[in-house]
Amino acid sequence: MVVANQKGGVGKTTSTVNLAAALAIHGLKVLVIDLDPQGNASTALSVEHRSGTPSVYEVLIGEMSVAEAAQVSTASPNLYCVPATIDLAGAEIELVSMVARESRLKEALSPEALDSIRPDYVFIDCPPSLGLLTVNAMVAAQEVLIPIQCEYYALEGLGQLLRNIELVQAHLNPTLSVSTILLTMYDGRTKLADQVTSEVRGHFGDTVLRTVIPRSVKVSEAPGYGQTVLAYDPGSRGAMSYLDAAREIAEFGSRMGTA
Repeated sequence: MVVANQKGGVGKTTSTVNLAAALAIHGLKVLVIDLDPQGNASTALSVEHRSGTPSVYEVLIGEMSVAEAAQVSTASPNLYCVPATIDLAGAEIELVSMVARESRLKEALSPEALDSIRPDYVFIDCPPSLGLLTVNAMVAAQEVLIPIQCEYYALEGLGQLLRNIELVQAHLNPTLSVSTILLTMYDGRTKLADQVTSEVRGHFGDTVLRTVIPRSVKVSEAPGYGQTVLAYDPGSRGAMSYLDAAREIAEFGSRMGTA
């Protein structure tokens, strides 16, 4: 499942790490691929990502397998993370000249490569752009999860993202689907939040999770301590919301599995 939105600050990384942690807490094995050179998912999952650490960069250029680069997060023994280091910042330029450059991550995430980890879910956290790294993520994934913040410009840029997804479907990965939309940074005190929620639900229907993620200080603070909000403040509204959202995703996954 690729977590994508080219707008920055919509809760991509926050949603990736907290949904992954919530699923891991419930006993599922989860692998997070940090594909953002800023390495924020690696920070939140408290995995080493200094320059020189085995990372997704080595995986993309074919020097290392996913299993070799993956680290177990302190958040849960069921939660693995392939970190991003600053080396990834130059990867887009290096990938341009490579053979099958859009499929590097897909090849790295083959069933054989994942055999030693055997994850139930793989989450890929993308950079806030529609470049080659994000395309790699979309080619490798089966589903797209789009976080949308409940704010004024929420739907701006979404059309471009959906067009890019359609291009990937048409030319590179016909099985890719937008399976999940998650509303983030919901502030119940504002009329605007309800308007955006209604607009998104009206447009995307059942693709939108029933659970909305509230605007929360605890959610914002947690990464500063190298933790998910579930570890930082398990009783907070933010933590409860991510647990509920993860349950919805798991229920949808189990229905799809039996369909």
